[in-house]
Amino acid sequence: MILQALTEYYRTLADKGKISPPGWSDVKVSYALYIGKDGILEQVIPIQTEQRKGNKTVLMPQAMKLPAPVKRSSGISSNFLWDTSSYLLGVDGKGKPQRALDCFEACKALHEKLLQKVNSPAARALLAFFQTWQPGQAAAHPALAPYLEEILSGVNLVFQYGGGYVHQDPLIQNAWDSHYQTAEDSPAMVCLVTGERGPVESIHPSIKNVQGAQSSGAALVSFNAAAFCSYGKEQNYNAPTSKYASFAYTTALNQLLSDREHVYRIGDASVVCWAKCGGNVYQDLMGWFSFGQEEPPYTLAELQRALKNLCAGKFAELDEQQLDPNMEFYILGLSPNAARLSVRFFLRNSFGAFLRNVQAHQQRLEIVKPLYDKFDTIPLWKLLSETVNQNSRDKAAAPNMSGEVLRAILTNTRYPANLLNGVTLRIRAEHTVTRGRAAILKAYYLKNPHPDIPKEVLTVSLNPDSTNIPYNLGRLFSVLEAVQSAANPGINSTIKDKYFNSASATPAMVFPVLLNLSQKHLKKLDIGLRTHYDKQTTAILSKLGESYPSRLNLPQQGSFQLGYYHQTQARFEKKEEK
Repeated sequence: MILQALTEYYRTLADKGKISPPGWSDVKVSYALYIGKDGILEQVIPIQTEQRKGNKTVLMPQAMKLPAPVKRSSGISSNFLWDTSSYLLGVDGKGKPQRALDCFEACKALHEKLLQKVNSPAARALLAFFQTWQPGQAAAHPALAPYLEEILSGVNLVFQYGGGYVHQDPLIQNAWDSHYQTAEDSPAMVCLVTGERGPVESIHPSIKNVQGAQSSGAALVSFNAAAFCSYGKEQNYNAPTSKYASFAYTTALNQLLSDREHVYRIGDASVVCWAKCGGNVYQDLMGWFSFGQEEPPYTLAELQRALKNLCAGKFAELDEQQLDPNMEFYILGLSPNAARLSVRFFLRNSFGAFLRNVQAHQQRLEIVKPLYDKFDTIPLWKLLSETVNQNSRDKAAAPNMSGEVLRAILTNTRYPANLLNGVTLRIRAEHTVTRGRAAILKAYYLKNPHPDIPKEVLTVSLNPDSTNIPYNLGRLFSVLEAVQSAANPGINSTIKDKYFNSASATPAMVFPVLLNLSQKHLKKLDIGLRTHYDKQTTAILSKLGESYPSRLNLPQQGSFQLGYYHQTQARFEKKEEK
C-alpha cells in the first residue's frame, strides 16, 4: 500500500512537471569540468549557489536533473555523466589511489559503452576526455589546482562543453533513456505495485534525508540474507517491483523528504505527509494544525476559516486553491535501522477526517493556562516533551511512545498507557503539575475512561461543585501551599517539595500533619487574609467527610493532580484580577 500510494503520487507530480522523469534525478553538484573539442580539460567552474542557512548566506551545491544515481554498497559502480573525483578524474582524498583508478576505469567503460554510437560533438569530446585523461597528472593540472582540495573531498562534478552542459545534449539524453529502459539482466515478473508484467529491479534506489539513517541513503525494501529469501529468489526479486515503480516510489519519497518545511521529527521518526492530488497547501495546513509547524504564509484568520470548513465537511479555499475534505491523504513515519528503514506507521484517510480527529484531540487537551504560556493549543512536540526530564542530555521522547501517540491522535483511538506513565513519573520526580501534564491527564482519561476519575473533574478550569474526594484533596493541598507561601514569603522549600507525592498517594498519613502546620502559618497572617484562607479550607474540608482515604490508586492520583492544578491556576487568576 505504501509503494502504491507513493507511485501514484509520483505520477501526479510527473503529470504536472514537478518531478524528474524516469531515469533522472535531482543531484547536488558543486563543480563543472569544462572540456574542449579534443577532450582536454580546459577549466573548472564552481557552480554553487548562495543560499540562506540560519542568519548566514553560504555557498551550497546546485541541484541539477541528472541521470539517476546507481545503488552503491561496497563495490565499484559509476554514475553516468556525473560523479565524484574518484570516478571522473581517478583521484580522491581518501588515500586509496588504486581504488580511485579502478573507479575511473569503470566510469570510462560505462561512457564508452553508452556513447560509442552517439553522433554528437559533446559525446565525441567526452569520449576523447576519457581516452586522453591521465589520473596521475591531476594534482599538477593548472585548472584543478585552485579547487583541488574541495574536489577531492567527495563533491559531485559534471561536464560542460561548448557553452552548455553535456547532460543537456538531446542525443546523449536519448542514449541514457534507452539504456535505462533496457533491462538485459532483469527477469520479467508481475510487479506487485502496478500489476503489470515486465523487468523488475534487483536493488531499489536509496532513500535519503531520514534523520539518523546513513547519509548515503537507506533501503525501504531490502533482502540481504538467505533467511529472508524464498523459492530460490535473491535480493528484491522476493518482492518483485518493476524498474518504473521502484524509481517512482523512491523518487517521490526522496522529494518529500528533501522538502524540509514539510518533514516533521516525532521521536526518532521522520514524518512526511501528502495529498493524492499533490497540493502543497494540504501539507501546510496539516503541518500547522497537527505538528506545530510555524504558521505558513497565510493569515491566522485564513487558516482558521479553512480549518472550520474542512472539519465541517465543506470545501475551503486557501492560497487560491480549493481544498476538498474528502481528498485522500497519507501520513508516513520512517525510523532509521542501520542501512535500512523501519516504518513506524502509515496512515490513510480523508483530509477532513484527519483534521476532525486532531480537532477532537485538541478539545480534550483544552485546559486553563497560565498567562506566561504562549501556546494557544499544545503542539505535539510540546506534549511529548512533558514526559522527558528537561535536564537530561537527550530530551527526545521515547521512540515507541511518540509513534503510538501520533497514531492515536490521527485515528482518534485510545491513548497509549506509556503516555500516562511518562507524565506520572515526571510529576513524581519534579513535584510539578504543568499545563501540559494536566492537559495530558485530562485528555487521557476522557479518551480512556476510568470509574475512579469521573468526568466532573475532567474540566477545562476549576469545578468548585465537584464532590470527588481525590480532586478536593488536590484543591486542599494547593490552598495549604498558598497559606505557607503567604506566611513565609520567599521560602525555599514548600510543602509541595516535601509532601506532594505522599499527599497524593497516602493522604490519611499526610493531611493531618499539613493541617496542623497550616494553623501555625495562619497565625502569622493579618485578620483579612486569615479569614480568606480559613473560608477556603473549611469549604473544601466540608466535602471530604470525617476521614481521609488511606491510599489513592493511579487514576485517583490523577484526579488529585488535576484538582491541585485547577485550584492553583484559579488562585493566580484572582491575583491577576486584583
